[in-house]
Order: sequence, then structure tokens, then C-alpha cells
Amino acid sequence: MDDYKVDYHIHTTASDGESTPTQVVKRAKELDYDIIAITDHDNTDGIAEAKIAAEAVDITLIPGIEIAVVTEEDVGLHMLGYNIDVDNAELKEFLDKMVERRKARNEELFKTLRDMGYDITKDDIEVGKNDFIGKPLIARALLRKGYIKDERQAYGKDILGSARCRAVRKVKPLASEAIKVIKDAGGTPVLAHPIQTRGIGRPGSEEFYANIDKIIGRLKRQGLKGLECYHPDQNFEQSMRFVEMAEKYHLHITQGSDFHGKDFAEAEKTANERRR
Repeated sequence: MDDYKVDYHIHTTASDGESTPTQVVKRAKELDYDIIAITDHDNTDGIAEAKIAAEAVDITLIPGIEIAVVTEEDVGLHMLGYNIDVDNAELKEFLDKMVERRKARNEELFKTLRDMGYDITKDDIEVGKNDFIGKPLIARALLRKGYIKDERQAYGKDILGSARCRAVRKVKPLASEAIKVIKDAGGTPVLAHPIQTRGIGRPGSEEFYANIDKIIGRLKRQGLKGLECYHPDQNFEQSMRFVEMAEKYHLHITQGSDFHGKDFAEAEKTANERRR
């Protein structure tokens, strides 16, 4: 990672990002990135456009994806997949199911929000070309309608972070299933931002590290190949703990900004970049 300027975790308008794939690629080139990965949620719709842009400006593009999953114990995780074959039939079938599950979740979530006094429907959402709707897009709609003063408020305990909204859950695949789908599509499965894992102890505590270590060990046996050790939510000390786990289980070490915004120049730095 010292030899190349990289970002292996970027979202575009193909999911809940605010920049198009072309805008991300061009800006990354202007910022002297060598390698970037487009990892939109539950779809690969932005890859073709990004690939064309990457070839035009001579930057290496990794076709990727991010999938929300659960363990057998119902612990929520996010799985990244790199260098996937976007035309793989099994992957396409898997993602089609994810689309239907997200639509069902969103319909129930909109109803719940209206019952809570927030007059919002699908028509209020600024969606991309594939009609993807995630919570960040809902947060932006709440902001535009004047219900909140900034997007972060949407995730508070009175709105999306409320018990009623949190009870509305998308049916997620098992982590083992997502790992298999990614590998069968020729890709490399990597566990995203492990510090965000909930329900296994206070993030950063020894209890948390002991439990996430067990989860990573189990995922390794299921085919996991990498760990996102550097992420904006993880400080340097936390990143080093994850590096130790990656080395323990012989996993690739990755870093990513998890960028969702309008200008890639404003992508939040990881602990690794901040430390240099």
C-alpha cells in the first residue's frame, strides 16, 4: 500500500453514492490514484461505465461489490468482493434476489416512517438509473423535505435509528453464501470495516476483539480471503489489531474510504493515510 495510491471501497450513483462512476474515476486520476475499486451495494450496475472511464484515463479499476450479510448467529456484517465477473450467471441471480428483498424492505420502511409522521414515499427519493434505494438516499430526502437539518440526524433514535425503523429489516444472505457467490464469480471476498460490527461488545474493547477474532476465523474457514484493516471508522490502534488478525489468518489487508459523496477529493482518509 506504500507503493501505490489505492482506494478499494467506493460507492457511486449506482447505489447510494452521489458521484457517477465516471466522475469518481476522473477525479481519482486527477488525485494520482493508481488503483480504485467500485463497490456499490448489492449491484454491479456502475462497473461498465467505470471501466470505460478508467480505460480512457489509464487508471486501474477493480470491479467490486458490497453485500450486507449475517452470520449463522445473526450478526450483521458487510462483505466486499473484488475482481468479480459481473456477467456470472449465479451472481446475477443472487443479486436479483437482493433487489427484491431491498424493495420489500423499503416499502415497509416508508410505511413505518409515514406512521411516525414523516410524509415520505419512493417518489421523494432521488434514485439512480437502477432505482436503488438505500438509507442514505432516504436521509437525503428527509433533509430536502425539511424534517432534519443534516443527514446524520436521520440515523438518530427518533427516525431511522428508532426501534420501529430498526425492526424493519431486509432479509440478508448468510456470510458463507455471499463468500461462495463471490468466489464462484472469480472474485476475492473481503470483510468490510470490522469495527462497525454490532452486538459483540463495545467496539474496540477486548470483548469485541475476542468475538470478532472468532467470527473472522470462522469466515476464513468458509473461504474469506481478506480483511479491510484500514477504514475511516478505524483509528490507527484499531487498524493495527485488525492487521494482526489478518496476519494470523493469512488474509489480504485492504484499505478503503467507503466514499459516498459528491467529490472524491473529499473522501475521508483511513488511519493508514493519516499516519503517514
